[in-house]
Amino acid sequence: MKIFNLKQVVLISAIACASFYSCTTDYADIEPPFQVNSDSFFESEQDFRNALVGAYDILQSTYVNVILGEIASDNANAGGESATDVIGWQQVDRMNHTPINDNLRDIWNFNFAGVSRSSFIIENEDKIDFPSKDVILAEARFLRAYFNFELVKWFGGIPIKPEGRFELGEELTIPRSSVEEVYAYIESDLEIALESLNPTPSEPGRVTLYSAKALLGKVLLFQDKFGPAAEELNDVIGSGQYHLYGTVGDEDFANLFEFVGENSAEAVFEIQYTGVQGAGFDCLQCSEGNVMVGFSGIRGYQGPVFESGFGFNLPTSQVYNAFESADLRRDLSILDIEAWASANPSVDFTIGNQDPQTGHTGYFNRKYLPRINNNQPDVNLTHPNNYRAIRFADVLLMAAEALNRGGINDQLALEYVNQIRNRAGLPDIDVSGNQLTNEIFRQRRLELIGEGHRFFDLVRTGQAATAIEGFTAGKNEVFPIPLEEIQFSQGLWDQNPGYN
Repeated sequence: MKIFNLKQVVLISAIACASFYSCTTDYADIEPPFQVNSDSFFESEQDFRNALVGAYDILQSTYVNVILGEIASDNANAGGESATDVIGWQQVDRMNHTPINDNLRDIWNFNFAGVSRSSFIIENEDKIDFPSKDVILAEARFLRAYFNFELVKWFGGIPIKPEGRFELGEELTIPRSSVEEVYAYIESDLEIALESLNPTPSEPGRVTLYSAKALLGKVLLFQDKFGPAAEELNDVIGSGQYHLYGTVGDEDFANLFEFVGENSAEAVFEIQYTGVQGAGFDCLQCSEGNVMVGFSGIRGYQGPVFESGFGFNLPTSQVYNAFESADLRRDLSILDIEAWASANPSVDFTIGNQDPQTGHTGYFNRKYLPRINNNQPDVNLTHPNNYRAIRFADVLLMAAEALNRGGINDQLALEYVNQIRNRAGLPDIDVSGNQLTNEIFRQRRLELIGEGHRFFDLVRTGQAATAIEGFTAGKNEVFPIPLEEIQFSQGLWDQNPGYN
């Protein structure tokens, strides 16, 4: 599966929903090895289902959003072998990235590929009728909203085309929409999806009514629309479908990010991975495994529980020390490698990047460290750890924030916060107003460490300039549009401020 930038995507026959061809400089001359095209594809219910699988498939490529969302923040150093290992990540860590950055281009490419695959289904909705069509279309709209939300978070205003996929030449005629227009587009897709989605998933990982409500609540919260956000998020909480893992029955909180904790009652939306298909560095997005996990692993590791990896995405001592000593989440979220090696004499490991700004910290992202398993080669690229994209804990904290910052109901907000604290082994608190706001922000950082949310939380709440070293206000709230995309538009799209 090869993903393309926006112009390349529209050059390839959209029937390639499950796989794209390798990108070459003469891609326009490629003859497709099949007779089916986008006009003749949707002739059966199975065709729609296959196309939907293709749209879900791109979610697996969003591993890069997660790892960079941590590295860009004050939560983690880039790490790696040296201060030049995956140079694009190192640049983001230092906040000196430019429009020429392969890793930021990946975020643009992968997510626009997801938008294109989802739109392919939606634009063909009138081809045939069958009983489950409305649900398939609703799931496609959720996925398009999810990918567009990632794009607007990272890049600000983007080109949008509600009626379907982009076609060749439209990069010269369709301008970047405003951030407000993109958010309105996302909200519209989700509101339409809500009309047809099922309250429970037909199989693990499938979108549900409450997945969409949670995403819509998050989209509204990012716009400071606190009342509507609280309404959507409270619907998820009140559904009875979810609970904090480890608070019911024989569940153990320590297993939340282990394989046994996947697709649990805390999973509002979870991206599925598998280790049964190997991958390689020539096409990381081809992996059906979670590439982020191998990249986050301990370099040269030998010992129990974990497998080795490439030593990226290293939590800082500052975030480790932000936890109270009694907080169960600290050692379940962050691995202190020296303490681990001391407790396990068989452990051996190596240290890579020792740059004081971007290098080794002594800590690793335990949530997504590679566990010993029977995944296929290359073992560092195919780990089966699912990504918990929207957890119930996140929903509780988002609802608390909306209720508090919107001046709606501090008491209910406090109740939600105390649920989070209690699971972490911490006692109730009794605060309100700005004190409660600050506690919500603190709990979001501690609860969601290592999950890719921190940078965007800092930006949307106006804290990034003081929290992130090297952050320039008025510039670094978003990332640069990849240079080639600006060039393709031949001047129609302006670069984000500060990146020219």
